[in-house]
Amino acid sequence: MRGGWIPDPVLPDRLRTTRLTLAPRHVVILVLILAAGLTWAGCSLIRAQPEPVPTPSTVTTGNPVTGAPPTAAQPTSTPSAASTVVVHVAGKVRRPGLIRTRPGARVADVLTAAGGALPGTDLTTLNLARPVTDGEQILVGVPGNQPVPSTPGGPKQSTGPVDLNTATLAQLEELPGVGPVLAQRILDYRTQNGRFTSVEELQEVSGVGAKKYESLKPHVRV
Repeated sequence: MRGGWIPDPVLPDRLRTTRLTLAPRHVVILVLILAAGLTWAGCSLIRAQPEPVPTPSTVTTGNPVTGAPPTAAQPTSTPSAASTVVVHVAGKVRRPGLIRTRPGARVADVLTAAGGALPGTDLTTLNLARPVTDGEQILVGVPGNQPVPSTPGGPKQSTGPVDLNTATLAQLEELPGVGPVLAQRILDYRTQNGRFTSVEELQEVSGVGAKKYESLKPHVRV
């Protein structure tokens, strides 16, 4: 070996002229083998990875338990509307007539609702702190005529002839054949026309006919 020349390997002449060739079926077989190997390797890698451990979670079902038991709804009572008290105010007031007020109202409240007493009126005959009753009459500035509360349902009592000019609603209702409606008409007539000048004038009141007048005549006076 001189001058760096390397001789060709010594091969037989038969092998030097032979070329390596593969049939198509051999190529297919090699591809399938290679694909199978890759598939097996991939599955091995996937199986080798650790699986995640699930974290336990607390699941709450149903209603939460509280320390306090449920409170039952309390029934709400609706108070009924209070009845109205009707009082007749007459005499020396600015607006005489029927006054509608609340139960438990006092004489002073009724006088205020009637516009108050006229200037110079003496109120010493009235008990301003007294609670009023339904159907009574309050005479303002009339000496010696303290109103008498009515007593619904009580027996009618007669203590002599009733003065038509000073009688209260309750006193008129005690007359024979006189109810609340007719008694109120007598009071309204007196308020609108002034004092009765005679017993016969009672016939001018609506509802008092000749027969009614004859039955009332012995029990009234002026």
